[in-house]
Amino acid sequence: MMTIKERLQADWKEALKSKDKPKASVLSMAKSAILYAEKEARADLTEETIIEILAREVKMRRDAVIEFEKGNRSDLVDQGNFEIETLLSYLPKQLKEEEIIELVENTAKEIGANNMKDMGKLMAALRPLITGKADNKLVSSLVKDYLTR
Repeated sequence: MMTIKERLQADWKEALKSKDKPKASVLSMAKSAILYAEKEARADLTEETIIEILAREVKMRRDAVIEFEKGNRSDLVDQGNFEIETLLSYLPKQLKEEEIIELVENTAKEIGANNMKDMGKLMAALRPLITGKADNKLVSSLVKDYLTR
């Protein structure tokens, strides 16, 4: 089984060979983010940490796409969406909203979270279950909805 880092490297080489510049560029940025984190940590990163880095890269691009949409920059929106799709292919399967709601409800019952004061505790308990699998903004809003019912 290839690690995410090995897949990124192999796919990057393949993109260069096939002259797929857009894909090679996205993968190069992802590899750079991982390399930078490894230098900071002075160690090889775990798969979980690499997933967190890629999830952060996806989040940055989602935020940028929102800004590009406000500015009517459809060229940059398309580019951002392409980058997001490319990066998502290296992350675990994304959870559907219904699956997140189920996780929120079950986790809240397990830890006894039932009002807004428990939001931090509930988000902390959910973090290992959702990292790289769901957008934190979405999870946060679903947690709020659940806790304010």
